Amino acid sequence: MSSSEEVALIDRLRALPSETEWFEFKRSGCEAQLLGEYLSALANSACLANQPRGYLVFGIDDETHDVAGTRFDPYRVKAKGNQDLLPWLGAGLEPNPGFNVRVVEHPEGRIVVFEVGPAKDQPVSFYGTAYVRVGTSKTELRNHPEKTRALWTRGSDWSAELCEGATLDSLDPEAVAKARQEFTVKHPTQADAVAGWDDRTFLNKARVLKAGAVTNAAILLLGRGESTTLLSPAVARVSWILKDAGNRELDHEHIDPPFLVAGDRLLKHVRNLMVRVLPRGTLFPQEITQYDPWVIREALHNSIAHQDYRRQGRVVVVEFPDRVLVTNAGDFLPGDVETVIRQDAPLAIYRNPFLAAAMVELNLIETQGGGIKRMFETQRRRSFPLPDYDLTKPGHVAVTLTGRILDERYTQLLMARTDLDLGQVMLLDRVQKGLSIAREDHRRLKAAGLVEGRYPNLIVAAAIARATGEAGRHIRERGFDRQYYLDLILALVRTHGPVERKDVDQALVPKLSDRLTEGQKRRKVRNLLQELRRGGKIVNLGSRSQPRWAAREETGEGDAGGHHD
Repeated sequence: MSSSEEVALIDRLRALPSETEWFEFKRSGCEAQLLGEYLSALANSACLANQPRGYLVFGIDDETHDVAGTRFDPYRVKAKGNQDLLPWLGAGLEPNPGFNVRVVEHPEGRIVVFEVGPAKDQPVSFYGTAYVRVGTSKTELRNHPEKTRALWTRGSDWSAELCEGATLDSLDPEAVAKARQEFTVKHPTQADAVAGWDDRTFLNKARVLKAGAVTNAAILLLGRGESTTLLSPAVARVSWILKDAGNRELDHEHIDPPFLVAGDRLLKHVRNLMVRVLPRGTLFPQEITQYDPWVIREALHNSIAHQDYRRQGRVVVVEFPDRVLVTNAGDFLPGDVETVIRQDAPLAIYRNPFLAAAMVELNLIETQGGGIKRMFETQRRRSFPLPDYDLTKPGHVAVTLTGRILDERYTQLLMARTDLDLGQVMLLDRVQKGLSIAREDHRRLKAAGLVEGRYPNLIVAAAIARATGEAGRHIRERGFDRQYYLDLILALVRTHGPVERKDVDQALVPKLSDRLTEGQKRRKVRNLLQELRRGGKIVNLGSRSQPRWAAREETGEGDAGGHHD
């Protein structure tokens, strides 16, 4: 681009009525981290706006669009660790869409332009976090799942690409035979036809090949172990790691393609012990395995379908004594799990749609998206804790399957109340795990008589506790009413007063609700003491820092010193 063309570009941008989501004016420079975030946001926004470039222009007033000029020098500015700015920015953009820096000597002043390419195939992140512009504001992309989905749908499907150098000989014959069996299970009416198809015809019908050519998806699902090198630099591997309660590694195993049998291979490693529960109204315990094999398979297969293979990461399955953690690289495209379950419909998009379609045909996953809800329903029928999805780390999905009873009352409640809907069960699952729920959800559970307590410290309702034989535990968690504690303090000071604060704590703290933290318990005791002092029942004969509480009628004094706890 010549200097005149650069000036013309600047003037075209200035002529637009206002900034858009794909270009930003700045009067002066900005610090390195913020600059990188802008490049991520502009690359993603340029893709969404179908623009060939995004622009960050220094030296333009963003209100008037007048040329203000700038002394900002991107070739001299340093980034973190005193690194040169431009290489540091390039290393942080993942994937790097490419960007150019232009120093433009405009007739009205010096201007610096960062020109960035649009996102392709996937959102552009900056050191692990993706950004986007909404109007003229920059924000994290994860706050806008609809834009995340749109970025993925505009990209190409890596799993559908032809695998260079691969032939039918690159596929494992045993895996292909297994694929025929699973396809017949999925399509029983085509069993006779399947038997007469040659491998190429069958694999075309199963959506594994594309017009007879071997795809990346075919290597993932059916490839010989040694054929995975044809996918390089993409990585195709599932790693199982066994750890003890102290997070020390005890064993590990790598599972390479064919991923069609990865679930069976994984289940040979995972220990699936028996857990005993005692249903209400019987003296005979019921034995349940820690994990439902279908749920483990579904969690694994979902990770394989959603894995971003171009990030060169692995699907990792970590087995602890009481839980199994399954992780994969790549954002959770639906945005949140609750939306998937509430909509009860196939996902709008998959990261690897060609791979996902083949996995459906080979009976590996449910009709796209339905498996997640079935995982929750299966755990609910088993009266076990529901799966925990952790989506807090950008570009990373983790699901935990708990293999033990967390709260006996929750388990017995699900056994006794088969009428509860899945939404109620999900909320109760959060309560048993000590996680917060929204106030409106609290009101919903309380109206149904399922929880009690002051929000947000909720516990299982007394009626349910009685039904499940947990009345004693319920009282410990609920605690006693306020008047009980007031009377207890008065009895203490009248019998042993004056008493110090530690004496009051020793009497009251063990009787407070088990759901309260130590800090919450101390604050509750302080509030009770102040209520009695303001009511003229007790008086502080000590100081603020070292109180000595006595009954007022015994001292005959007012609150002379004005001391209080």
